[in-house]
Amino acid sequence: MIRRFVVFVSAALYCAAPFAFAADARVVEEIAAKVNGEIITKGDLDDQKKNLERTLHDEQHLSGVALAAAVREQEKDILANLISQRLLVQRAKTLEINVDADVNRSLAKMQVESKIPDTEKFHDYIHEQTGMTFEDYKLQLTETMLTRKVVGGEVGSRVNIPEADLKKYYDEHQSEFVRKAEVYLSQILISTEGKNAEQVAAAEKKAKSLVARANKGEKFSDLASENSDDPETARDGGTLPPIQPDQLRSELRDELAKTKKGQVTNPISTPQGFLILKVNDRFDEGLEPFDEAEDRIHEFLAAPLMGPKMKEYLNRLRQEAYLEIKDGYIDTSAAPGKDTSWHEVAQIKAQTVTKQEVMASRRTKKLLFILPVAKRTPIRPATAPAPAPAADKAAPPKDKPAGDAAAAPPIPK
Repeated sequence: MIRRFVVFVSAALYCAAPFAFAADARVVEEIAAKVNGEIITKGDLDDQKKNLERTLHDEQHLSGVALAAAVREQEKDILANLISQRLLVQRAKTLEINVDADVNRSLAKMQVESKIPDTEKFHDYIHEQTGMTFEDYKLQLTETMLTRKVVGGEVGSRVNIPEADLKKYYDEHQSEFVRKAEVYLSQILISTEGKNAEQVAAAEKKAKSLVARANKGEKFSDLASENSDDPETARDGGTLPPIQPDQLRSELRDELAKTKKGQVTNPISTPQGFLILKVNDRFDEGLEPFDEAEDRIHEFLAAPLMGPKMKEYLNRLRQEAYLEIKDGYIDTSAAPGKDTSWHEVAQIKAQTVTKQEVMASRRTKKLLFILPVAKRTPIRPATAPAPAPAADKAAPPKDKPAGDAAAAPPIPK
């Protein structure tokens, strides 16, 4: 098995199974609502209620009677929020928005910060901290990023914030935009593990040929996808998570020091094989320029003004959607006059595969990490995003270069 230089998680399946009526099938879930053919199950609602309880306990330090009362007050909106989320995710697909690379970078960065090099242990850590399986956590992170992209593009971009106000915020909060040095890389790994001298020579020749092809203008991501022996990064065109240069192994750091943005290194000999790196971008330590922070500042300042526009936008999505709400469940954000009555289906195709069976068949891969073991960073549960951004007073995320992926579900301080 090839050992990796960075942690990069694999894509996973998520299965929410409907009722199964065939004699040889098992009942997996009760359906609560259908959103353009996609289902929301009672299990989805229960999971969100658990996340709500955990968030209220961890963030607001509620417990006992106070916690129970807060949960009762807010749980009535769980179905509405899930419907809104499904509609936003579906809209993202219509707009052909893809956040796979952002999700993988975010998860890889989380694993870097947690200092857990073993993939299986990192997945267990996610479960311990959030109460969710890694696959469910990744799915929720993906949907969170998709909804933020849609909201930012279709609602937030229409809220006008004068540039003078953006610049004023930047000037008055410069400590929030001080970042560490980071380099953004892509890689191709030509493995030499278990190979004899002749095969090693052939691997080196192949690596040199790939460098030459990249320098002649061939797309590095295509070369990585087709040739890299690291399948976890190859599927994303070799993309690696952002990393601080001083955390790299010395042979990589030395080679990158003489490689400019957009350039490709010569093959670097490592115990695992010949590594080719492309420098996609790099940032020096210091104050992030205003033009790189501007979009995030706009998003932050626009949030308190987006409530009415967000409500109007979600109402339109509901009006255009095909919605069915089962008796006993209520969409508290229902569009006026919209028929969402439930239609019973006489027969539903038997469900023969459960979520547990899918997960049990998944192979877990171990990765070799390039960083020293250090203190771990705790993670709190991911929750479905509310339909409208909160008008809180928190500052925009720190140490996040412009264009970086949306943040992972909240991480406690």
